[in-house]
Amino acid sequence: MKIFTVFAFCLLWVSVAGVAKQRHCTFRVHAQANSRDTEVFATSVHTQFSGKDVAIEKMPWLSERDVMAFSPYPAPAGTYGALIQLDEHGRTVLDTLSVERRGSFLFVFINGRLITELQIDKRVSDGKIYVPSGLTAADIDLMKKDWRLIGQGKRQSH
Repeated sequence: MKIFTVFAFCLLWVSVAGVAKQRHCTFRVHAQANSRDTEVFATSVHTQFSGKDVAIEKMPWLSERDVMAFSPYPAPAGTYGALIQLDEHGRTVLDTLSVERRGSFLFVFINGRLITELQIDKRVSDGKIYVPSGLTAADIDLMKKDWRLIGQGKRQSH
């Protein structure tokens, strides 16, 4: 009976911890893939920016877990843009990508939508991703629930 009680307590603790870490906003950065990669590793997306179908890696290099803070601003056409600050892990990943994949593209998805494609033209070692436009007011509200604004102190848990 003692073992059952301990087991039940552990399950309860894990479920509460899982709910506490639930995110409101998704953020994914995928790298451009080789068009000859199989569908196991890559998928095709149609970009409104270039008007072409482009192969991207299925596994994202960066996610919302790598975001530390952001700074939104109004952009043209009633949308918003944002500067996204990555944590140390995200900064290292972005730095590596910017060196190893120079000349290719990164594709930024927020809340399941392709928001922008960024051509890697130089090393990015500051851990910042600039999203020029395409975000909605609802996107910004969700981002505020997960990440602090740049310039504010550490985010307090809810």
